[in-house]
Amino acid sequence: MSRPSRITGLLGAAAAGLSLLAANPAVAVAPPLSAPRILAHFDLAQGRQPENIALEPDGSADLTFSFARQIGRVAPDGTQTILATLPAPAHPATPLLGAAIVTGIARAHDGTLYFGYATGTDDLTGIWRLCPGGNPERLAALPATGLPNGLALDEHAGLLYTADSALGVVHAVPLDGGPATVWSAAPELSPTGGFGANGLKVHHHAVWVTNTDTGTLLRIPIRQDGTAGPVETRATGLAGIDDFAFTGHGDSLVAALNSPNEAAFVAGDGSHHTVLTGQDGLSNPTSVAVRGDTVYVPSAAYFTQVDPNLLLATLDRPRRPHGR
Repeated sequence: MSRPSRITGLLGAAAAGLSLLAANPAVAVAPPLSAPRILAHFDLAQGRQPENIALEPDGSADLTFSFARQIGRVAPDGTQTILATLPAPAHPATPLLGAAIVTGIARAHDGTLYFGYATGTDDLTGIWRLCPGGNPERLAALPATGLPNGLALDEHAGLLYTADSALGVVHAVPLDGGPATVWSAAPELSPTGGFGANGLKVHHHAVWVTNTDTGTLLRIPIRQDGTAGPVETRATGLAGIDDFAFTGHGDSLVAALNSPNEAAFVAGDGSHHTVLTGQDGLSNPTSVAVRGDTVYVPSAAYFTQVDPNLLLATLDRPRRPHGR
């Protein structure tokens, strides 16, 4: 996530976003994406600004609604359901934001949802879980001085990894309820005045992390003993990068660029180009999910303050030669 306008008071950015959306109604989608369409619109007045996304087997989208402190679900037909609301802290003091916020989300095969909650208080900040049919409960505490953000699940290892945007570290959280530990505190994760480590995925025996302040995509190998290897910078020049999702078995991915109001396709060699903009319906995108040939992009409208939504696009994959 990036710093929301309701916290920073960036009224000029909101006005600019309004002008952009009004003046550019044309579609600007670029390959390998096509056919952008809005599946669901959310209520900005209720704080339902989608921060992160996980997918259900039927294609439903599980979303964290940041300042509403809620977990929601959008069915394939656009029907919306609120699954849980987290307890409000008496005196929120979340670093960088001030307000309590629900952040990254991941889904286990048994349907359990895991998500980050940042409040600036010792009793609530941490990684939470919601079992099917149950109530939200905190799995592990995290420092109240931090801002847990991107989240990924490695069920084989029995671990969750979460990026802390304020402290510039990656924490590892055992699924069995053990204490969280700092898995990597590499300097490449550190903020330079705002949000450092942000989006996070586990892919090909590595933890991939974005740094919003530096506009970089980082890869941290997972060594055989489970410790963090040396950081590799895989892409640069991604201003305002938030979370992302891989498009297949390779290293290509689609990344949400929050403040520029774009989504970018990043190839395995680190080259990248814009594939979606506000002209397609984006309104400060925060994260990405991919299922088959469908790309899901939630927008939180943090700066535009216009139309938080869930956009879908088609991923056009290269055709295999005939007979293969």
